[in-house]
Amino acid sequence: LPLNVKVSEMDKFKIKFDKDVCIGCSACVSVCDNWITDNNKVKLKKTIIPEKELKSNKEAESICPVNAIKIER
Repeated sequence: LPLNVKVSEMDKFKIKFDKDVCIGCSACVSVCDNWITDNNKVKLKKTIIPEKELKSNKEAESICPVNAIKIER
């Protein structure tokens, strides 16, 4: 465990969403409520998520046909 990382941060995950790559198919929206469609554009509600929301966001990441979603610790 790095000394500069708080334990509370260890159960958080960061979502990187590449809007330029996104084709707006809304596949992510269909599997995860952290993703919404607004004015024909896909939007991410939260970029930092707790571990309990990881599974559905991982589904969104894997269903994206253009790999516009990346999740990391």
